[in-house]
Amino acid sequence: MKINYNYIKFSLLAIFMVVICSFSTSKNKKRLVSKPNIEFVGANNLFITSETVSNLLIQKQKEAENLTKEALDLNSLEHSLMKNPMISSAEVYVNTQGALSAKILQKQPIARVVGTSQFYVDSEGGFMPLSKNYTERVPFVTGTVKKDDLSAVFTIAQFIKTDAFLTKQVVEIHQNEFKEISLKLREANFEVRLGELKQLEKKINNLKAFYVKASRDNALGNYRLVNLQFDNQVVCTKV
Repeated sequence: MKINYNYIKFSLLAIFMVVICSFSTSKNKKRLVSKPNIEFVGANNLFITSETVSNLLIQKQKEAENLTKEALDLNSLEHSLMKNPMISSAEVYVNTQGALSAKILQKQPIARVVGTSQFYVDSEGGFMPLSKNYTERVPFVTGTVKKDDLSAVFTIAQFIKTDAFLTKQVVEIHQNEFKEISLKLREANFEVRLGELKQLEKKINNLKAFYVKASRDNALGNYRLVNLQFDNQVVCTKV
């Protein structure tokens, strides 16, 4: 009987490759995880530090840098990071060298509530605490504002952020107990009363038209109130 040596060689090579891969996979799973590597994506300004994120990971996974890759629960780590009120999203992974890494997307503030309780309103309409690490320049919010009811404040703050004129001019948003909104401008002393935020775009267009005309006439200082609550009208009260 003729022996097929080529077949035997290929069979032995295949067995050898399986053994090597199994050994490599097993060794890789047992490799100790290194100290967390933190990467922030998006905005450059850091409201939360790399050290804080690393501590959150280690607290959740008890000395994570001394655990094996097989022992890590990456989903659990991601969920623990997401509980931080400054983090919008988190992706935690381990590479083949055993480096534990986290990609962090921070929340972005669009308004800052001031008063007895101080906090940011973020770009998704939620609560975000102030940071000791960085302060964002956004419009202040005064009046009656609750952390669990930010809908009206979020609507006007988001509108301001997307409008060049309002971004430049609005320094304060005021909400009264009836959730009616007023604005204060950087280059004018009058109050802009929006009331309810129905037909908001039309009200802002009326404000812009009034502002342009009053600026042209050097009359911005002649008014203490510009009331936009009435349909197709700008009702002004002089000083």
